[in-house]
Amino acid sequence: MYQQLKGKNFEIVSVAQDTGGVKDAGPWIDPLKYSEAGKEMPKEVLEMARKTGPLTYTVLVDEKHLVSKLYNMVNVPTGVWINEKGRIVRPNEVAFADDRFKGFTGLDSAPYLNAIRDWAEKGDKSIYAMSEDRLREKLAAQNPDFALASAEFGLGEQLYKSGHLAEAIPHFKEAQRLNPRSWNYKRQAYKLSGEGDYGTTFAQEVQKAGGSKVYYPPPELPKAGETQEKKP
Repeated sequence: MYQQLKGKNFEIVSVAQDTGGVKDAGPWIDPLKYSEAGKEMPKEVLEMARKTGPLTYTVLVDEKHLVSKLYNMVNVPTGVWINEKGRIVRPNEVAFADDRFKGFTGLDSAPYLNAIRDWAEKGDKSIYAMSEDRLREKLAAQNPDFALASAEFGLGEQLYKSGHLAEAIPHFKEAQRLNPRSWNYKRQAYKLSGEGDYGTTFAQEVQKAGGSKVYYPPPELPKAGETQEKKP
C-alpha cells in the first residue's frame, strides 16, 4: 500500500514499542535477515516478508514506550492518522495491514486499508476523517489512574534495565492494575520476566477479558454512503 500512496503526500511511520530495543524488535522489522542468521521466526511472518519484500517506509524503535504513553495506545497493531498540518484525523485504533491473524481476530484488513486509500485521495473530505465532535469524544480526558500506570511502568522499565528485575515486577503489576485495558503492559512485562511471575498467562487474560473481540475491537469505520458532519 505504501508504494501505491507514497506519491500522494502520504507517509507511514512504524514504531516498535519494545523495552529490549533493536535486539527484540529487529527480527520483526526484518524477519528474513534474522532468519538467515539463525533466528527462528513464525512461518506466516516469513511468508509475508517474502511476499512484500524489504520495508521502504520509516521504522523506529521506542524503548521507553513514549509513543504509547503520548497516544494512549494499549495494544498492537495500533494506528493513528495525522494530517499534513499535524492534527489527528483518527485517534488510536486497531490497524491491521494484512490478514495473517484473521483466524484469531476475525477482522478483515481490507475495510481499514480502503479507508486509508480514501483518506489519501480526499484528505479531510474523506468520510473516514472524523468530525471534530467525534474526535473530542474519542480524545476525552483520560482516567488519572492511566497516568499513574504509565509512571509505574516506566519505573519498572528503569529497574529492569539497571539489573533489578525482581524489584521491577511489583511496578509492572501495579501498572496493569491501574490500567487493565493496556495489553502492551501485560505483553511487555510477561516477556521481560515470564508469565509465571504474574500467576496467569497472556492467553488466559485475553479470555478473561472476553476473547479476541475485546482484545481487538474493530475500528469505527462509516459504511459506504454515510457521512460525518464536518465543521469548517
